[in-house]
Formats: sequence, structure tokens, C-alpha cells
Amino acid sequence: MGFKLISLFLFPLLTLLILSTADQALASDKKLHESHRNRTVLGGAGRVKKAALKGRKQTNDCNLFQGRWIFDTSYPFYDPSTCPFIDGEFDCLRFGRPDRQFLKYSWLPDSCTIPRFDGQAFLNKWRGKRVMFVGDSLSQNMWESLGCMIHASVPGTKTTFIKRTPVSSLAFQEYGVTIYLYRTPYLVDISKESVGRVLNLGTIEDGAEVWKDMDILVFNSWHWWLHKGVELQGWDYIRNGSSLIRDMDRLDAFSKGLTTWGQWVDQNVNISQTRVFFQGISPTHYAGKEWNEPRNSCNGQMQPLSGSTYPGGSLPAVSIVSRVLSSMKTPVYLLDITTLSQLRKDAHPSTYGGDGGSDCSHWCLPGLPDTWNQLLYAALLM
Repeated sequence: MGFKLISLFLFPLLTLLILSTADQALASDKKLHESHRNRTVLGGAGRVKKAALKGRKQTNDCNLFQGRWIFDTSYPFYDPSTCPFIDGEFDCLRFGRPDRQFLKYSWLPDSCTIPRFDGQAFLNKWRGKRVMFVGDSLSQNMWESLGCMIHASVPGTKTTFIKRTPVSSLAFQEYGVTIYLYRTPYLVDISKESVGRVLNLGTIEDGAEVWKDMDILVFNSWHWWLHKGVELQGWDYIRNGSSLIRDMDRLDAFSKGLTTWGQWVDQNVNISQTRVFFQGISPTHYAGKEWNEPRNSCNGQMQPLSGSTYPGGSLPAVSIVSRVLSSMKTPVYLLDITTLSQLRKDAHPSTYGGDGGSDCSHWCLPGLPDTWNQLLYAALLM
């Protein structure tokens, strides 16, 4: 997750300039599911019962996030060698991953089937609109995945790809659709003060003005709250109310920071224009004891865990996200990806991320983030 820390201090005017520059530059295998009875089929827009989202992760008819992984020869959605948007840290096949079975799994909810992603239909439905992923490198993982999935559907369309800090963009010019990435791992501000870099749990100001203009916002934050050491964490002090402190319980800090984010959304987002999602908590697989393999990590894993529950249980951040979303007046749809991602111990770059380390935190592309985007696509059709 080590992107340049200087990105956190760029002025909002520079961000607006980048956005202006970018703007100007401008189906899972059906047979696998047919035999499953008592399911709600989520087809095109207008054929699904609508439900108030309000921080919940399902509609009245279907919980997209309760289910299991099945082998599916129709996957993956795209060939990574034909997608120009993938960073090396996610491009596992390019850096020598020998097995390909991990590419051949689709997510099957217990109570319904989900539509296969159609990039051209996505572009037509959201023609002239702007989508932004806001968060850390897991947001980048999902942003690049969506770019590749759309590109595979319309390979001949002209695109403009701008990669900068803190805002990157990918525009599909014929459709007027731009998907952005805004890198801010804590969502709340880190400011330069006389004592050094200060993580302010109570403010969101730097660059947040540009979030307001989006038609779809997908927020994410968690992994950086666990980083220890001033270089890894990117700050020297925490401002908690009137107190300036060296450190504090990280779960408490995350709770306070996310509460500030929720208040910002309630006060600033126009729900008649913008749909808001929270990406959910993405797990890691460094500790094999969580799935009863105490000597292992994600290295060498070649298939998902079976079933629909994770032996290691839930993550503490999940309950914080749920509490904050339920306290908000703005309807925020939770992409509750935690459990389905916990089952994918096989889907990390491990030693094939191009940096010589072992990465059990991010995800290969193609791979798991494609399913996150398929679920986002299904939620947008509801």
C-alpha cells in the first residue's frame, strides 16, 4: 500500500485542475445456475424490485453477499495482456504465477443469481456520468479491475488514461463516462503542522470538494489504520478532538475517522444526484491459522475455501462500518465483500506481485476485484 505520501498534501486546486484536464480529454455461465431453484434473477434495470438501501447490504429479495464460490469455465472476464491499465503489483500472470485455476471461479449467492457484467451496457446506462473510487490501494485494485472489465467489452473505443497523484482517471470518450481514483487511505485529513504530519480524525477538507460532483462514489478505508511506524503509517501525531497524541487504539481511531466521513457524506452529498457505496473490509491472508493451516499463508494457495463461512470469523472493522452506516441519514450501500473475500486465500499476488515480496493483502487481476465490480454492477441495476 505504499504509494507516495506526498499525495496526501496536494492542494484541492491542483485536484480540480486534474479533473478538468481528464474531463476535457474525454453475461456468470448461465448453465451453472439454471438448476438452482427458488432464486431471484437479477436481470436488466427495471426488472428488479427496488428497496431502500440505507446502509444495508441486500434488497428484500436477495442477499448478494451470502453464498459460495463455484468453478466456472466462462471466467475470467478479460485477458490481462490486453488490458493497459493494470499495475505490476496486481499483474500476477505477467510476473510468473504458474497456475490459472484461481481465475476460474464465480460467486453464486444462495438466494439469487447475479447478472454477468456487461461493460457496454454499463457505459450506455451511465453515459455522460462520473464514477469515483475514493480510498487506498484496495480502491485502486477495484478501479483498475473495472477499467479492464469495461475495456474488454468495448475494446475498440477510444480511452484517455491519466495516472497522477492523488487523482487518476480513465475516460471512455465515446460514451462520456469517466472513472476516477482518488487516493486518500484514511479518508480524513493528514495536515502539515509545526510538530509534523498530523492525522486529524475530525476533518475532511483536502480535495473533498471534487467528491461532491460525482454520480457514483465508492469509498474504502481500513488497511492503513493498522500500519505501525511513522514511515508506513504516513503521520507523526493524531489529533483527536482537542488532544494531540502520538498514538491511540487503532480501532477507536478508525471508528472516529469513519464517523467523520459519515457526517461529511450526510452534510455534503446530494442523494438525488449521487449514489454512494462503501467498498467493505477487504481481508488479508498472512495467518494460515485462520483457515486451519497454521504454517501457511497465501503463498502457494490454488483454490478457495469451500462453503460459505470463514473459519477465522469476522473482522472487528466490519462491525464499525455497520454501526457507522446504520447511524447515517444518507442511504449508503454496503458492498459487503468481507466473507466472500476471506474465502479466496488463493487470489492474492503472493510472490507474483513484481516487487520481490509476498503480498497477501492485494488481489491479482484478473481476479477477485472483478467479482466486487460484478456485485457493484448488480447493485446498480437494483
